[in-house]
Amino acid sequence: MKVLVPSSVSLDLPDHEVVVFDPAEPIPAEHRDAEALVEWVLPADRLADAARDLPRLRLVQTLSAGPDAIAAAGFAPDVTLASGRSLHDATVAEHALAMLLALVRDLPRLAAAQAEGRWDDAYRADQAAPETGGWFTLDGAHVAIWGFGGIAQRFAPMLEALGARVTGVARSTGERGGYPVVSHDLLPELLPRVDVLVSILPATDATDGVVDAGILAALPDHALFVNVGRGAVVDEPALRAALEQRTLRAAAIDVTRVEPLPAGDPLWTTPNLLITPHVAGGRPRGAAALVLENLAAIAADEPVRNRVER
Repeated sequence: MKVLVPSSVSLDLPDHEVVVFDPAEPIPAEHRDAEALVEWVLPADRLADAARDLPRLRLVQTLSAGPDAIAAAGFAPDVTLASGRSLHDATVAEHALAMLLALVRDLPRLAAAQAEGRWDDAYRADQAAPETGGWFTLDGAHVAIWGFGGIAQRFAPMLEALGARVTGVARSTGERGGYPVVSHDLLPELLPRVDVLVSILPATDATDGVVDAGILAALPDHALFVNVGRGAVVDEPALRAALEQRTLRAAAIDVTRVEPLPAGDPLWTTPNLLITPHVAGGRPRGAAALVLENLAAIAADEPVRNRVER
């Protein structure tokens, strides 16, 4: 099978004709008979070109955990779309933990003091103050993870090992991976008892702006917020307001609604906000095995793994 693979990723796909193309350039005319396309950080216009110009296409396999880019590109209904769910579980979980610990220990404050060449003696007093209680540790913290899929189930044991209690939030109440999960409609009663809210939600019509002023206001003033899902799920003006008004202690986001985040955007100067440039995933792990599995499934007319319903 002829497979188009962008030069932004290296895949070993034996027994297939692999054509590596430059994502910045149109797909060469002689390779528009390809039956499969691997997507990895392709521009939206390149995906739209592929949807229009590849008539024999049977599979579009994104290596991103979220399928929003390929779902919006306009591929014909008979083209199978598959996500890269599970390829980023370890790295995103690690990044989420790193961001959360940075907030818990207020490392941005200490980094700023270092940049100024200043020994921050006041930090010790703030950490020891009776009113801050357990703010400077995850031991005993209640962490809610909204979007309790593979990444969350990799992340939850890390939190538990540090003494945190984890509650998942998903479409239905029950148990996943040994952790209690509550449905979205129970958030109003859950959030006032939460110390940390982590979003690993995908970008869909239903999740657009769902982390809004009401959700943020329901959290205690000492709570932390981390987003390693998609930027579109957060009402960014509401997040800025919560941080500026100190009704939220601090937040860390790896994703924004517009990426790259433009210079001059007010998020850059929002107090107590840590921003990383959508790097939580960065390197799909096990990508070749997933692509090979789904190519075989397409050839055998069998269901693919991580199929995107539309």
